[in-house]
Amino acid sequence: MNPFSSGTRLRDMIRAIRASKTAAEERAVVRKECAAIRAAINENDQDYRHRNLAKLMFIHMLGYPTHFGQMECLKLIASPGFPEKRIGYLGLMLLLDERQEVLMLVTNSLKQDLNHTNQYIVGLALCALGNICSAEMARDLAPEVERLLQFRDPNIRKKAALCSIRIIKKVPDLAENFINSATALLREKHHGVLITGVQLCTDLCKISPEALEHVRKKCTDVLVRTLRDLANSPYSPEYDIAGITDPFLHIRLLKLLRVLGEGDADASDSMNDILAQVATKTESNKVAGNAILYECVQTIMSIEDNGGLRVLAINSLGRFLSNRDNNIRYVALNMLMKAVTADGQAVQRHRATILECVKDSDASIRKRALELVYVLVNETNVKPLAKELIDYLEVSENDFRGDLTAKICSIVSKFSPEKIWYIDQMLKVLSEAGNYVKDEVWHALIVVITNATELHGYTVRALYRAFQTSAEQESLVRVTVWCIGEYGDLLVNNVGMLDIEDPITVTESDAVDVLEIAIKRHESDLTTKAMALVALLKLSSRFPSCSERIKEIIVQFKGNLMLELQQRAIEFNSILAKHQNIRSTLVERMPVLDEATFIGRKAGSLPGAASTTTMPSVGIPNGEAKPAAPLIDLLDLSSDDAPAPSSSGGDLLHDLLGVDLSPAPQQSGAGQPSKSGTDVLLDLLSVGSPAQSSSSTVDILTSNTNGKSPVSPLDDISSLSLSSRVNSNAGAAPMMDLLDGFGPSPSKENNGPVYPSITAYESSSLRLTFSFSKQPGNPETTNIQATFTNLSSNVYTDFVFQAAVPKFLQLHLDPASSNTLPAAGNGSVTQSLKVTNSQHGKKNLVMRIRIAYKLNGKDTLVEGQINNFPREL
Repeated sequence: MNPFSSGTRLRDMIRAIRASKTAAEERAVVRKECAAIRAAINENDQDYRHRNLAKLMFIHMLGYPTHFGQMECLKLIASPGFPEKRIGYLGLMLLLDERQEVLMLVTNSLKQDLNHTNQYIVGLALCALGNICSAEMARDLAPEVERLLQFRDPNIRKKAALCSIRIIKKVPDLAENFINSATALLREKHHGVLITGVQLCTDLCKISPEALEHVRKKCTDVLVRTLRDLANSPYSPEYDIAGITDPFLHIRLLKLLRVLGEGDADASDSMNDILAQVATKTESNKVAGNAILYECVQTIMSIEDNGGLRVLAINSLGRFLSNRDNNIRYVALNMLMKAVTADGQAVQRHRATILECVKDSDASIRKRALELVYVLVNETNVKPLAKELIDYLEVSENDFRGDLTAKICSIVSKFSPEKIWYIDQMLKVLSEAGNYVKDEVWHALIVVITNATELHGYTVRALYRAFQTSAEQESLVRVTVWCIGEYGDLLVNNVGMLDIEDPITVTESDAVDVLEIAIKRHESDLTTKAMALVALLKLSSRFPSCSERIKEIIVQFKGNLMLELQQRAIEFNSILAKHQNIRSTLVERMPVLDEATFIGRKAGSLPGAASTTTMPSVGIPNGEAKPAAPLIDLLDLSSDDAPAPSSSGGDLLHDLLGVDLSPAPQQSGAGQPSKSGTDVLLDLLSVGSPAQSSSSTVDILTSNTNGKSPVSPLDDISSLSLSSRVNSNAGAAPMMDLLDGFGPSPSKENNGPVYPSITAYESSSLRLTFSFSKQPGNPETTNIQATFTNLSSNVYTDFVFQAAVPKFLQLHLDPASSNTLPAAGNGSVTQSLKVTNSQHGKKNLVMRIRIAYKLNGKDTLVEGQINNFPREL
């Protein structure tokens, strides 16, 4: 009895492995079998070689190493019998791949089998070659494979075509050898040979321009005729799938026609009729029909322009959107995204269906449909589309609201026909999903509001109404707080009423109630509360009757744990209590913000892009430092050519507060000298004379004279930084801060102490020097600039520098400036290091280095330890 045909031992092994209850038992069975197979290999057991290889293949599929059996595959392939060759070639395809060097040994056996008289052995060789062919094997065996494309048996021709695809992909230079043989296969009647021939021609056209031109001229009409015959063929049980004859061949033909028609008007024109026939006659109620329709649409959209055909294709995609299958709808949405650029008007006809897909339960379809709707929006349809999206926003799921809100805001901002419509839509979005809106959105809304002077009253009333029902939406609260602080008097006095508004009665106390609710909400963050404090300060001037109540609210935050709120509360309380004469000027209404500048900076087109933090920033085009302009726009919208700050504190205060602080001429008989700008400022802040300031208890807005306190915000969106050096006749007394804004500014940048450079390593061929620097205020961190110089006459290549430090040090290396070091000191390589010493002042820096490079192709390694770092590091 043939032991392999009975399968006794193979079945026993499989049964034992499957009976294993643990992984350890399975490994034990596999080890035992592998040991037996190794013994049989060592004894050159030819009787059971094929059975042993079959067991090895099963063990390989379980994930165990079987490399020791690779040579057995080659021995079986060299055997004369078909059963042995079949197992040998199967093992070759499973146990080896094209990267194995041992594969080169099988080339001669493959060549012999490709010329074998037994067609089944030829088929085995073709199958193996098509799976594991390497570039070297492709060059050696390409003539045999090309000859087999004309073999008498269709199965051999089919396998030879598939093997040819592998060969031309591995060696594209061989493509021209297969052009004539491949085009001959397009006239085959056997569907198996025809489909492989079509695929071979498709790959040839993608790889070789010569093949593309040849197939386009010689075979386009043949392919069109073949597709027409296939589409009109009667029922054939051999190829029928769901009532469609060979849909796989349909799809392959359409793909090849797409390659041929792309960029060629004549070829496209010759296939228009058959594409229209396939698109109209193919049934779309089956998966096979939908696959053909989708491929047909892709072909129509890819070939040269034909308006009628494209409308037909887009209508087919519109039918896909009504399909219940999610996959079909998803691929239709993907295809429509590409079709928008070709024929946007035809896609617009399916806008209602696409909007329904935005409300689909499947998250992938929702996201893709939303992207398509965003592309479809223009000036003519922005209003209905925005209305549909905002209506859906009310019922949408939370995980989808972020994307939906971002798209709506972008659409409204980009295509808004008028400011009142823009404001209305943004308020709807803020009311429904204000917590999902990015900061840039409500910043932009405030800019638009400030520019719509005639809509200030309408906007603040609309925000007041929205706040009553949507106080949990953070962005809505911020915009409401800002607008009430600026235009609260318009809200109370019903200024600027429009015909579309309903009358509303709001008292001064009601307006303050909104701010009090906003500032005391548990959900309000630091930004919202800070904005509310500024708004309260502004209303204290506009609503004198509520001044005491506002003061009580502000006082409650003087002991707040958040330093920002505490500082604002202390400063604002000081303004309310001691500086009534300047309060109204200080809290005047914001000037109109430049909308064009804001849009430009938001897009990053201007050098001083708007900062996303709450601190002010002044952009410098060339990177040089320059003093900030005295008055920075609250949204950081000031231009770089703003006037330079005046040299005197009096002028600066005059600009800010409208107060003349210039020295007045001394009046005869008054008996008191005139006050300098410094004296007036100290008197304004209730500090006293400069001589007394060092010993007096300072009760100022923020008692800090070192100029290092946080910037005091004067409004809710961005802080106002005012700094100037004041020279007065009183001497060098420091100017105290006004709202923490004035302070001594350094005359030049402090670059810190200078440390001597050291030569860390030097030999006859290489020198390494270290130069050091530190950031002021951070003595633990040392910045090291390493410079490598080649002292020899040979160029060093593949240059690599490595360093190691003890645990109390932290090391960060930046990439080197180059990996090639020029010879004879004609250039150098630099590399930056940053070392942080956690025991600064106790332990010195120490470092081990390794330098590797190639000299004339040979690796060179230099190692050493550096202990001569300056002690002050």
